[in-house]
Amino acid sequence: MIENNSRSLPDSDKAKPKKGASEYNAEAIHVLGGREAVRRRPGMYIGSTDQRGLHHLVYEIVYNSVDEAMAGFCSHINVVIQEDNSVTVEDDGRGIPVGIHPQTGKSALETVMTTLHAGAKFDGKVYQVSGGLHGVGASVVNALSQWVKVWVKHDRKLYFQEYDRGVPKADVAVVGKAKGTGTITGFMADKEIFGTIKYDFNTLSERIREIAYLNKGLEISLKDIKEDKEQTYFFEGGITSFVRHLNRNRVVLHKLPIYTSKAYNGTLVEAALQYNDGFSESIFSFANCVNTIDGGTHLTGFRSALTRVFNDYARKNKLLKEDDPNLSGDDVREGLTAVVSIKISEPQFEGQTKGKLGNAEAKTAVEAVVSEGLALYLEEHPDDAKSILDKCLLSARAREAARKARDLIVRKNSLDAGTLPGKLADCSEKDPSLCELYLVEGDSAGGSAKQGRERRFQAILPLRGKILNVEKASPDKMLSVAEIRAIITALGAGLDEEFDNQKLRYHKVILMTDADVDGSHIRTLLLTFFFRHMAKLIAEKHLFIAQPPLYRAKTNKEERWIYSDQERELVLKELKDKRVDWQRYKGLGEMNSEQLWETTMNPATRTLLEVNIEDAARADEIFQILMGDEVAPRKAFITANAQYVKNLDV
Repeated sequence: MIENNSRSLPDSDKAKPKKGASEYNAEAIHVLGGREAVRRRPGMYIGSTDQRGLHHLVYEIVYNSVDEAMAGFCSHINVVIQEDNSVTVEDDGRGIPVGIHPQTGKSALETVMTTLHAGAKFDGKVYQVSGGLHGVGASVVNALSQWVKVWVKHDRKLYFQEYDRGVPKADVAVVGKAKGTGTITGFMADKEIFGTIKYDFNTLSERIREIAYLNKGLEISLKDIKEDKEQTYFFEGGITSFVRHLNRNRVVLHKLPIYTSKAYNGTLVEAALQYNDGFSESIFSFANCVNTIDGGTHLTGFRSALTRVFNDYARKNKLLKEDDPNLSGDDVREGLTAVVSIKISEPQFEGQTKGKLGNAEAKTAVEAVVSEGLALYLEEHPDDAKSILDKCLLSARAREAARKARDLIVRKNSLDAGTLPGKLADCSEKDPSLCELYLVEGDSAGGSAKQGRERRFQAILPLRGKILNVEKASPDKMLSVAEIRAIITALGAGLDEEFDNQKLRYHKVILMTDADVDGSHIRTLLLTFFFRHMAKLIAEKHLFIAQPPLYRAKTNKEERWIYSDQERELVLKELKDKRVDWQRYKGLGEMNSEQLWETTMNPATRTLLEVNIEDAARADEIFQILMGDEVAPRKAFITANAQYVKNLDV
């Protein structure tokens, strides 16, 4: 997400009522209908109105088809991005009912498409499990689309209804004959809501592949007519294939993933896990095919089972001595890649975008099923068990060394501000929500940033050289690096599972590096560190990337800052008849403090890129490819993506 105008600090004076302001009384309370509520506050229903929200419209319609697949009535789903950027989703399920609904007096199809919280997912009779919990998916897509067209195949008839920004244009009508059953939904996202309508094929493809992994035997295809791209996914191995895919560029400790599956009190639990020789933990959790990126009770149950089973096995087989401490959760998850998927009848998600699962029974079910399956596997595969436990024990020793280093950092940080990193130029503001920390490449740029900043709320921490690649480093080695310790100390929120956003000293952490190859590498190293060890910082939208200018264009009358080569081409055309003095900035140190403030640090004029994790599995894969040990996947990735590189400076 691009933020063009960062918020500035509020005035200290209390806000005073303006003269002539409207009174706050009963008449001031507005009651919005379902459609109006969605259009007025779309972010409440789809998370945002940027490209992520746009993609969410596609997912909501696809989820309805997936629900049919989970119920056993759908085997094919086709998603097509049309030439005009509309989207069509077709399935071979039972088709949305078209009969008259007893409560609304309208057809069931119109009721589903226009009424919030209308659907067949509430009583558990039609759908034992579903991804669309709240019954608002189709109606939200309808409300946020310029038009929606739905065809339903029932009883050898083809039914049709069209909507204009959520309002039916006519009643449901029979428009022809049909073979089989199913639903076809076409929609054009509303430019009034989303601005530019542009779907990213790769992002949609990754999510669709994810859904196919989670549903054995379901074939899902995605086609982009304008881009002439097409991909079809079908996986016999389900989440076992998913784990093998995630680990395909890593050195694994056991050839095949450990897989367990069982129904427990009405909840179907599936888990697949495989260890590699790396140091990062990659666990992805799903509930009814919805990616619970913030985890939840099912993930807690999985982690509890993992820790208990490995400790029990290690004690039983004398791999841990009587006076040895138990393995910690971090010890048994180092180098682990796992997928946990549950199908539950009444999921309790937090929010419409379903980031976290809250069902208490999910923890019990996952813990029971994984404990039983994992314990059985370890008993039947002693060689694999020894390989995994040896890594866990090695991890425990390294983590103890890291703990001592981390405790030293925490102790220093808890004394007083005088123990903060020596090179940190702190701000005077004490409210973390108003504070910003710039991580700046090099002492030269750091000096300019310190001089040009607004000292009241902007802090500067210069970093010398390239920090350690944490993708290939153990925790104790990572914490031996002075620059990493300085970042941890400055932020004050801890590390890994102990990271606490409530203790964060700055609510905007901004990476500010040069616009050359070295600067990009340093930025990637920093992003790797934050993704692997402070993921909550990203999840809570505290991490940003500064966008310094690439050029300065100076004429006799004006001075302009240019932030991309594309923008430079436009300016060249605009100023073709004028004499222009061009200056190319390769490093931040080439700008004086006033220029750095004006272009990159002033909240009123700067551009910041917000770092977010839309697809955790894809992010994990890319970091492993770019920063891991294997050269061949990295070379293939660079070759495949070279055409998309912008502003390359070698």
